[in-house]
Amino acid sequence: MALSKDQKNAVVADVAELLQSSKMTVVAQYKGVTVKSMQSLRKSARQNGTAVKVVKNRLVKQAFINVDRLKASNTDALKEQLLYAFNAEDEVAPAQTLNNFAKTEPNLQFVGAFTSNGDFIDAAEVKMLANLPSKDQLRAQLVGTISAPISGFVGVLSGNLRGMLNVLSARAENL
Repeated sequence: MALSKDQKNAVVADVAELLQSSKMTVVAQYKGVTVKSMQSLRKSARQNGTAVKVVKNRLVKQAFINVDRLKASNTDALKEQLLYAFNAEDEVAPAQTLNNFAKTEPNLQFVGAFTSNGDFIDAAEVKMLANLPSKDQLRAQLVGTISAPISGFVGVLSGNLRGMLNVLSARAENL
């Protein structure tokens, strides 16, 4: 069923809002992916705040025109059946979500991504970004790195105390 002009305008406004708030918009071809697989992709994407949309490229191009910082973006890569992944909180999350999905669904192929300032990065760069650790993983690594010297120092201090207690308890047993 064809969309009416009002429905198309609503879709363009919705996509423009997603583009405006998204830190990175990842674009991928989904030709050959089943509907059931797409539903599972959307479900897994929602868990990390990523929105996955399948929208006609013509409507997405109109949405680009409606977003000031993206007006000058080159949209030549937007061809064939594409899906768009948006995330307003994390730059890498859309790429990671699609990359994880592509491991089980080889028909999903990256086309590229649009950064928050409108630059287009190619599929190879998106793949590299997708293999980076998430923000939470990086924070955990930072906390571990910061706490490692303190933990070691506490271990050394408690080791001396433990050794002294062992000597005293052995001495008490001998008496």
